[in-house]
Amino acid sequence: MSGPPLIIAHRGASAHAPENTFAAFQEAIDVGADGIEFDVRLSRDGVPVVFHDEDLKRIAGRAEKISDLTAAELAEIDIGSWFNRAFPHRSRSEFSNERIKTLAETLGFLSGFTGRIFAELKCTLADAEELSKSVCTLICGSPLLPRIIVKSFTLTAIPYVRRFCPDARTAALFEPTVRSVLRKQKNIIGLAEQVGADGLSMHYTLATARLCRLARANGLPITIWTVDDTKWRERAVTRGIGAIITNDPRLWK
Repeated sequence: MSGPPLIIAHRGASAHAPENTFAAFQEAIDVGADGIEFDVRLSRDGVPVVFHDEDLKRIAGRAEKISDLTAAELAEIDIGSWFNRAFPHRSRSEFSNERIKTLAETLGFLSGFTGRIFAELKCTLADAEELSKSVCTLICGSPLLPRIIVKSFTLTAIPYVRRFCPDARTAALFEPTVRSVLRKQKNIIGLAEQVGADGLSMHYTLATARLCRLARANGLPITIWTVDDTKWRERAVTRGIGAIITNDPRLWK
């Protein structure tokens, strides 16, 4: 048995505000989330920006990829109005002012936040080193570093982060499709240890009692995503899960 899990806001409090925006981060802070999670990609000019998707279709109705545009060009794009259209009962006129922010701007916005910060590197094998180096350049000198966890599905990014910022904490990310590749749960542990990750961040369907026992036995803290069912609070306690990433931190407070 362990204590209650930390509640981490997925892309900010994305159930109540546009994802990966200052509005979503502020909502998470206001409702008392224990941490904030967001995504990081590289712009065309090599600047780390906070955005989830590879392209702008879903959020801005545009065909360009994030990597097609400079950080300055991305900063002009409305990434809040889509939320008002999709969720009219939660719409707010000020959401239309939300724009894509750089990682540097985001760290500045969160400078007074005392909770955990999970930064997910959205990269491929081809740009994992460049993104890792760019992110580490910013976080290594940040007073927020002790509270930052860098994670990625592209596991080769983890050794790069450890090289460029040895004091950074990292987590290996795993999604449900990993089952088709890793038939034995202990292989998840082995992969995380192989790349030198400090912890595991996995889809909640992977967080079986057995795997959680294996992770604890190997000293790997567990974070699960994306959970909006509060029944997982008790399961997290019994399975030793340290943090839950949720779209709606209000549900848990």
